[in-house]
Amino acid sequence: MKTITHHNITQRVNLGMIICLVIFVSIGCNNIEPGRFEAKTGKGFTPTNTAGVEIEEITDWYEAVGTLRPRTETRIEAQITAQVLDVKVNSGSKVTKGQLLVVLDSRQLQSRLDQARQAKKSAVAGMEQSRQRLIAAEAAFKQAEAAYNRVKGYYASQAATASELEKAESAYLQAKAGVKQASEGLAAAEAGILQTDEVIKESAIAMGYTKITATADGMVLNRFTEPGDLALPGKPLLTLRTSGALRLEAFVREGLIDRVTPGQVLKVIVQAVDRTMDTQVEEVVPYADPQSRTFLVKSALPVTPGIYPGMFGKLLIPVSRHKVILIPRVAVRRVGQLETVFIEHNGSWQSRFIKTGKTLGDRIEVLSGLNGKETIGWKESENA
Repeated sequence: MKTITHHNITQRVNLGMIICLVIFVSIGCNNIEPGRFEAKTGKGFTPTNTAGVEIEEITDWYEAVGTLRPRTETRIEAQITAQVLDVKVNSGSKVTKGQLLVVLDSRQLQSRLDQARQAKKSAVAGMEQSRQRLIAAEAAFKQAEAAYNRVKGYYASQAATASELEKAESAYLQAKAGVKQASEGLAAAEAGILQTDEVIKESAIAMGYTKITATADGMVLNRFTEPGDLALPGKPLLTLRTSGALRLEAFVREGLIDRVTPGQVLKVIVQAVDRTMDTQVEEVVPYADPQSRTFLVKSALPVTPGIYPGMFGKLLIPVSRHKVILIPRVAVRRVGQLETVFIEHNGSWQSRFIKTGKTLGDRIEVLSGLNGKETIGWKESENA
């Protein structure tokens, strides 16, 4: 049998009283109305700082979330189909205009270029032969023409027979056809050379595509390829940020899009670096996303150290204005969930319960407990 001693009973009674007291205090604290004075006054309290309660008109903002992106982003793609031999840069690498970025396999293109150059040599030799044939054909034509004219004169004076005239005419016509044929051969040879020149030109251009260089100064944002991959036209190899400036691409709900116009200056918050900066709206895409019912708004950001593409940002859009009561943040004393401030009342300092709202820099909004006509005081060391 367990014996209950007087000492144990006393401990249990004390514990029960403590629990009841905690519950009573908790319920009482939650039901304290802002604006009431504490049961104890601020007797003996002497502030080191005082300030009048301020009433100020502030703006309510809508925060349109978005992402920081480069204002000029360049996709590096291959112009030909070839295997990637080497990638000279990585994500984050700074590059200069003309710097070599990617090397593609050029062996097939080099072979095609060599064949085209060899074909041109053959075409040049063929053209020279056609030119010599044309010279010979023209000489033969002159001789045949002279003989034909001579026989025709003889025939007119009856010094030559019709058969001789016919024979001379036939030789003349054959020589004339030979000139035409030689001229066509020379033209074909010249066309062949022009064709090989085009093949050489195309092959040389394609060879140039095997060495991919930066089109401007910038930074590599993403690398999508590795040595051994197959590069294809339209398939990105790298993306470059080709200027230092960024912009915020934010999504604004349809009910507020009429408050945003190109050229308007708004505020942007970049929480990662705890920065608020001005931004100018560059573009409002005139089409709402049917899923989110939002419009894409693009706004330019100033060059700011420490911010990078892909960071999260908020575009602040003014919605309405209203008056609020503001006091210094350091003047608010907090005990648990209770908030109090010392106010000057009838020549003395007394503690009053308040309820606070948003923090605005070194000041804080008072939702209830003050009317805006009070003078408050605080001790720096006490509320630090």
